[in-house]
Amino acid sequence: MKDSKNRPAQAKVLRNFRKLHRITGALLFVFFFIVAITGTLLGWKKNSGGMIMAKSYKGSSTQLKDWLSIDSLYQNACNYLKDSVSSDLSTEVDRIDIRKDKGMVKFVFASHFTGLQVDGATGKILYIEKRRADYIEKIHDGSIIDYYFGWDGYFKLVYTSIMGLALILFTVTGFWLWYGPKRMRKNS
Repeated sequence: MKDSKNRPAQAKVLRNFRKLHRITGALLFVFFFIVAITGTLLGWKKNSGGMIMAKSYKGSSTQLKDWLSIDSLYQNACNYLKDSVSSDLSTEVDRIDIRKDKGMVKFVFASHFTGLQVDGATGKILYIEKRRADYIEKIHDGSIIDYYFGWDGYFKLVYTSIMGLALILFTVTGFWLWYGPKRMRKNS
């Protein structure tokens, strides 16, 4: 007797979850599609044959005692960037990756998606890379909007919070939409 009274309440919960699942899914469909595509690309970046992420080239020496100073390497990278890539590009560095085992230093610039791989010992440019993986990552986490509008990461925080909470909501409602009918059939 108790189960038959509970059945309409269970059906109402299922209807509400289905509606919430459907509306949220419709509103966030494009964003989930973007996250899925960019996430897949980022997962494959090291196996893309250089299309998404450039391979790391080897310098002439892995012995740090043979290397030029970081300042000298940075000056070489900046001169090359201005002279051979584009004089309009900023030389402000976002990060410097030292790859001792490869004998190479990678300069990643802050305001554009260009990277330079420099031989640690000679200062010669080993490779100019387009940082496609960085661009895809910015699309993936929403920081591309902050990048283009010059914001301080607020859009990224809102975007990732909404997407994360929506994913939790989809997990809970999706599970209940699968389990709820099984439970109702079992109780009837």
